[in-house]
Amino acid sequence: MSQAICNLIAQELSVRPEQVSAAVNLIDDGNTVPFIARYRKEVTGGLDDTQLRNLDSRLAYLRELDDRRQAILKSIHDQGKMTAELEVQIHQAESKTRLEDLYLPFKPKRRTKGQIAIEAGLEPLADRLWNDEHVEPESEAAEFINQGVADTKAALDGARAIVMERIAEDADLLEKVRVYLSKTAQLSSRVVEGKQTEGEKYKDYFEHDELMGKVPSHRALAMLRGRNEGFLTLAMRADPDQEEGVRQSYCETIISDHYGLSFTDRPSDAWRKQVISWAWRIKISMHMETELMAIMRERAEIDAIDVFATNLKDLLMAAPAGPRATLGLDPGLRTGCKVAVVDGTGKVLATETIYPHPPQKQYEKSLQIIDALVREFQVDLIAIGNGTASRETDSFASELISRGKLAVQKIMVSEAGASVYSASELAAKEFPNLDVSLRGAVSIARRLQDPLAELVKIDPKSIGVGQYQHDVGQSMLAKRLDAVVEDCVNAVGVDVNTASSALLTRVAGLSNTLAQNIVDYRDENGRFESRSVLKKVARLGPKAFEQCAGFLRIMNGKNPLDASSVHPEAYPVVKSIAEKNQRDVKGLIGDSQFLHQLHAADYVSDSFGIPTVSDIIKELDKPGRDPRPEFKTAVFAEGVNKVSDLEPGMVLEGVVSNVANFGAFVDIGVHQDGLVHISALTDKFVSDPREVVKAGDIVKVKVMEVDVKRKRIGLSMRLNDEPGQTNRTSRSGGQQTHQRSSQKNTQQAQSSAMGGAFAQAFAKAKR
Repeated sequence: MSQAICNLIAQELSVRPEQVSAAVNLIDDGNTVPFIARYRKEVTGGLDDTQLRNLDSRLAYLRELDDRRQAILKSIHDQGKMTAELEVQIHQAESKTRLEDLYLPFKPKRRTKGQIAIEAGLEPLADRLWNDEHVEPESEAAEFINQGVADTKAALDGARAIVMERIAEDADLLEKVRVYLSKTAQLSSRVVEGKQTEGEKYKDYFEHDELMGKVPSHRALAMLRGRNEGFLTLAMRADPDQEEGVRQSYCETIISDHYGLSFTDRPSDAWRKQVISWAWRIKISMHMETELMAIMRERAEIDAIDVFATNLKDLLMAAPAGPRATLGLDPGLRTGCKVAVVDGTGKVLATETIYPHPPQKQYEKSLQIIDALVREFQVDLIAIGNGTASRETDSFASELISRGKLAVQKIMVSEAGASVYSASELAAKEFPNLDVSLRGAVSIARRLQDPLAELVKIDPKSIGVGQYQHDVGQSMLAKRLDAVVEDCVNAVGVDVNTASSALLTRVAGLSNTLAQNIVDYRDENGRFESRSVLKKVARLGPKAFEQCAGFLRIMNGKNPLDASSVHPEAYPVVKSIAEKNQRDVKGLIGDSQFLHQLHAADYVSDSFGIPTVSDIIKELDKPGRDPRPEFKTAVFAEGVNKVSDLEPGMVLEGVVSNVANFGAFVDIGVHQDGLVHISALTDKFVSDPREVVKAGDIVKVKVMEVDVKRKRIGLSMRLNDEPGQTNRTSRSGGQQTHQRSSQKNTQQAQSSAMGGAFAQAFAKAKR
């Protein structure tokens, strides 16, 4: 890696170049981000997993940039057109945009009007007219009439084409225009004539204007989707403040100033002014519109992926109910409710199908069946999927508990992705003799016990916590979400003797093949008694062992350290601590009073510095500690089962199901999430809803507005708010739009909050 790349990344991350260099060397050597973040702190100077992910992403971009730079240098050299000044500019280019701007004049392309004009011998005419304001165009052009140039008009047209292409390929000029447009250009959205009714869900954008550089991701993606579906047209307005009827763009002034031109009534002024106008309108404006639209889309996609990644992390790191016998209920009407009972380890003990709801109405029989299962298998928890008939099933469970005086707790669980898992190859392999419909009930029960362990079996894109997930780059989305899953799994750790192959695959250093080989070895030889036995697994070599060992747990094994996050390579440190204090290793673990008195500096060595030793001491204090929060549940209001049951002013408890840039969606148990707009999350100003809430949080909300027909629910977490109050959307930091009047601005922001957010944002993921 070049030192320039190292220095640039260091500057962007606000760390030292040596840290970046060390991290890059580790990554290039095949080390995973979780391993580097946890076990190579001395080498990297303590870079965390977020910094390392950003470093890895930026490194890939800069290396691609450098590869492109070398290809461009070679191309221009091969053409024999390289100059010392150009070479310096190419080497100094810090973005792909700047690099491609510099390459424009030399990029192989189809024959253009300008090239044809040059071949016809019109380049001298173009030079004279452009450089000498005293040249009279018509008389000068007459000298160039020949067999290839029919008349003066053809000569002047050719000369104009030559100069227009020069202007459009001037990298420094393009950068000036780009800077201006990035600050002032507006995105103008209009409805396609005749599509008003069909495209009603995009009505917030039928006549909408706002700065391109400030469009929030959810609105940008909504408008782009509307355009792709044929309901909207999008265009760039370069001069939004310009009075109607003024034809000349300020960008034409930028072009004139760039070349030091001023216009009066000299002979060639009219021709040169026309060339600049045409160059802007025909060449540069179209190029810039395409580029700025692409930048807006890219920025929106990155923001949307960030939203998805953050929500996914919150969901995966949700509190586990733990190893308790659980009964999973997958609600349904006509096809009945699917039932599965699993023990504390997730093993399926029993399955059943009941029909408590219409049309069968076998209510009493269903109660008897579930009561018998709860008692037979000593069930502690009832997990109810939140899909169709979930509130009816929740009421059924309440009746069950009340009648039977059962000591069980019922919890509503998101079933997003359950059907995807049920029909997957993984589920078929895990439950070959279980009906597809019953696998969903098993998944619902297990995801209450341990959300992380169960949700890793599902494609992250199917878990239902994304914002416009189908409108973003799928490869970029998949890479980011996979990184989130990997970081979550390794942060928690994995019990190698109970983990599924899907969970093991997410452990640092383990591929699908290695994960399956671990499961196969376990099935053939019984439980692993120590981490060292992992070395006997087929194809699990020294490098893979180094990467994965610290994240795999051996509970109740031969070595108590195997149940901790202390890496086997650091066991000698623990041994040293024990020997110096005349203690045995097992006696150290959990002895907080003793461990708090230790000084990490007393146990450092050439291999292990203070950061690692400090981590080891913390881990000995609370071995295998779970970073996830304590398990809590929300209680939905009785009798509030559907949107029509809601009334403005109600205060309800709910679960945050999703967080977007414009607010948070809350499940209040009516099969339709309500929106708490960012301005209604708290009395204080916030620029990001995640400052207040995250997916999985239990919150109290007040119902502010209900639209039964459109199934839209407006909520507030400011419980002193009264229904009918105007949302303070002006505080939303991004909901402002650049409309022609402040009144229209307020209406648009409110409409976007209660309209666009519901209509175009992510609906609650159903099966």
